[in-house]
Formats: sequence, structure tokens, C-alpha cells
Amino acid sequence: MSSPGSQRFDLRGRSLRVVAARGTLVNSVFLVALAALGLLRGVILARFLEPDDYGIWGVLIISLGTLLWLKQVGIGDKYIQQDDPDQQLAFQKAFTLELAFTALFTLVLAGAIPVIAVTFAPSEIVLPGYVLLCVMPALVLQAPLWIYYRRLEFLKQRLLQAVDPLVSFVVAIALAIAGAGYWALVLGVVAGGWASAIVSVRSCPYPLRLRYDRGTLRSYASFSIPLLLASGSAIVIAQGTITATTAHLGIAAAGVVTLAASISQFADRVDQIVSGTLYPAICAVADRTEVLQEVFTKANRIALLWAAPFGLGLAVFAGDLVHFVLGQDRWGDAIPVLEAFGVAAAINHLGFNWDSILRARDDTRPMAVAAGLTLVAFLVVTLPLILLEGLEGLAVGFLVQTVVVVLARFWFLRRIFPAFRTLAHCVRAFAPALVATAVTLGLRLLDGASERGLVTIAELATFVAATAVATVALERDLVREARGYLRRD
Repeated sequence: MSSPGSQRFDLRGRSLRVVAARGTLVNSVFLVALAALGLLRGVILARFLEPDDYGIWGVLIISLGTLLWLKQVGIGDKYIQQDDPDQQLAFQKAFTLELAFTALFTLVLAGAIPVIAVTFAPSEIVLPGYVLLCVMPALVLQAPLWIYYRRLEFLKQRLLQAVDPLVSFVVAIALAIAGAGYWALVLGVVAGGWASAIVSVRSCPYPLRLRYDRGTLRSYASFSIPLLLASGSAIVIAQGTITATTAHLGIAAAGVVTLAASISQFADRVDQIVSGTLYPAICAVADRTEVLQEVFTKANRIALLWAAPFGLGLAVFAGDLVHFVLGQDRWGDAIPVLEAFGVAAAINHLGFNWDSILRARDDTRPMAVAAGLTLVAFLVVTLPLILLEGLEGLAVGFLVQTVVVVLARFWFLRRIFPAFRTLAHCVRAFAPALVATAVTLGLRLLDGASERGLVTIAELATFVAATAVATVALERDLVREARGYLRRD
């Protein structure tokens, strides 16, 4: 894998294929630990916080966080893609745009907080909402991470990124144990964001300067407008979900949705690690369709080796998770939502890394189309089901939305890769997880035990073992190739 575009990287005599593969695998192991820390954080906090606390946090993070999605218009991705001869100037231009967009949306968020307060709970939402805004400048100051990302200096980038979740974990858990309630979540986010900003600025190889020109703005706008539309659709879905759930079912139900989403998104974080690691390398070969298809297919299969078992495993063991870990009395209503979100997390990883291909090709419009179709599914299916069937209706509607977005992905992918075999890819990717699920459910039916306890541990061990055996048997070549990249110099 080599091209003129690969000359932007210091590969030290190695092929871009080996650097990208090794970066994907080594850094994935490193970041899986951080994602696991986030999952552990959510589970521990659920033991110390009440559903109402999670509900308030859910209102904050979805109401403010989804508006913040509008700021995520791909400035960092466009910076990775560009090949300006003066990289210091290119970074400073991108940093200037990031600062401008962040300032704009900070004002939007500040104005939105009173509206959110009137809609939900004035005495409990306003102050933590404004405290959360303190993290906005810190997000801008984390821009130096782009530089290491673009240089394929993954270890440096990941070590700096690790500061945020580690600090957030310690602060949030300590405050939760001390009885701070939802303030543990709020202050954990602020502390983690600023800690990461400080170390990012201290390590930045370029001076932070403001540089602006209209040509740069036009270039970034054509790339970012479809991403802005896609974010707008996601905002309507998230806001609509939390508003309908809270208004129709109460703040505790919003806490159930927030908890289920935080657990199921663990699989998303792992896939983002794989896709994110490959993105700079994909930009280097964006004009080579055959290579792009190989990168897309193998990266998606690697991600699914984890995501499919995790998602289906969450669905299979959701009842046990609630009964033995979270508490049946407080979180019993979360079981069907956890089951649905688990299955959706697995399905959603089919073609999950398609956005890396589109961004690298500077063709982000299909992402806006897919987001629009998902919005239609939410308005036509999910929203009515929430009002008619409550949390179970939300679960079904979320599954429908997931299927819609996956179908849209593969339709566009077939236009980019005409030789891509969609059905074969899906079957191959899901086979190990489906084998493990079938074996585990079969044992559960044969056993019929009413007392779970040790039976649950045995089933979980069986699920993990069956997944490992099926993966080795069905994906032996992929595993061998991945191990080979790790051993090469």
C-alpha cells in the first residue's frame, strides 16, 4: 500500500499497510482498556446514583450534548485530509476555525439552557448546565491531538487522550461515593476535559496562533455542511427521544435510556478506535478503489470480531446484569431496552467505518442522506411506539432505525465498491457471535434453572469460549494476517 499521498507520513522504511495495521491493532488494545474504564465507570456510578440522577444527567447530556454535535462538523477530519506544504500554517487555520465554531455554539448552548430548564426541571438543570459549558474552551485546546493523529504517531496521541477518561473516572467515582449525585458526572466531565487540554497544549509542536482566509473557509464548508445536516438529524432524534420519554414516562425512564445507551456505546467506542486509527492511512490512498475496499472490509471485520459478540452478549445477559449488578428494584425496567440496544449495537457495526471512506474521498453527502432516512424512521416508527408502548416501543423503534441506517450505508457502499458482496460480508462478520449466542441459549433452554447464580457464570464462560473458538475457526486467515503485521518490522 503506497502512493504519493503516503509521503506525508514518516514511515521509516516500512509500508503504509504495515504501519496502519500495526497502529490499528496495538492502539486498539490500548484504547479498549480506556473504553472498558468508561464502561466500568457507568456500572459503578449506577450503584451509587439513583435513576433520577441518571435521568437528570441524561437530560443534560442529550439536550446540551446533541446541540454540541452541530459543532462536530469535521474540521479535524478535513485537517487530516489536507496536504498543505506548510503544515504549521494549516494547523493554525484549522485551529482558528475550530475556535470560531466553538465560540458560536457556546453562545447557542448558553441560550438553550433556560429553554431546557423550562421544559424539564428549572431548579436542577440550570446550574449544572452552565458548569458543563466550562468544558467548551478545553475542547478547543485539545486540537493539538490532530497533529499526532495526522503523523500516525498513535502512541503519543493515545497517551494524551487517556488523560481525559482517567481523570474523569477518578473524579466522578470519588464524588459519587461522597454523595454528590449527578454533580459527580458533571464535574467529572469538566475535570477530565481541562486536564486533557492542559497536556495537549503543553505538548503541541506548533505555536497556537489565529490564522484565517476565505479559501480555507470555503474548502472546509463544502466538506462540513453535509456533516452539519447529519448532526442536525441526530439532534432531532436524540432530543425527540429524551423529550417524549421524559414527558410520557417520567425522568426515571430517561435514566433507563441514558444507562442503556452508555453501556451499549462501549461497542461503538471500540469500532471508532479501529476506524479512527486507519483514517490518515485511508486519506493517503483515497484514489485507489481496490485498496480502499480491502481496507474497509478488513477493518470492519476486525471491529465486528468484538462488537458483534459484545452486542449480542449484552442482549443475552441483560437480565443477569440488572439482577446481579445494577439492582432489580431500581433498574428492572431497563432490561428490554438493554436487550434491544445490545442487538442494535451489533447490527450497527455492519459497515460502521463507511464514514472514513467518504471523508477521505471528500464526499460526505451520503452521510447526510442516511441520517435523513434515519430521522424519517424515528418520526414514523419510534416516536409513535414510545407514546403507545413506552420503553418497549422505544426498544423496537430503535432497532428499526438501526436497520434503516445500515441498509442506507450498504446501498452507497455498493456505488463506491461495485464488487462488494454485502450479504457474504454480513454473514461472515456475524457468524462467530451467532454461534456463541446459539450455544449459550441452547444450554439455557436445556438447563431451565430458576436460580441463576453460578449458572450465569457458566453461561458467560461458555459464551466467551464459544466466541473464541468460532472466531479462530471462521476467521483464521484474518487473525493470522493481523498477527503477522504485529510481528513485522
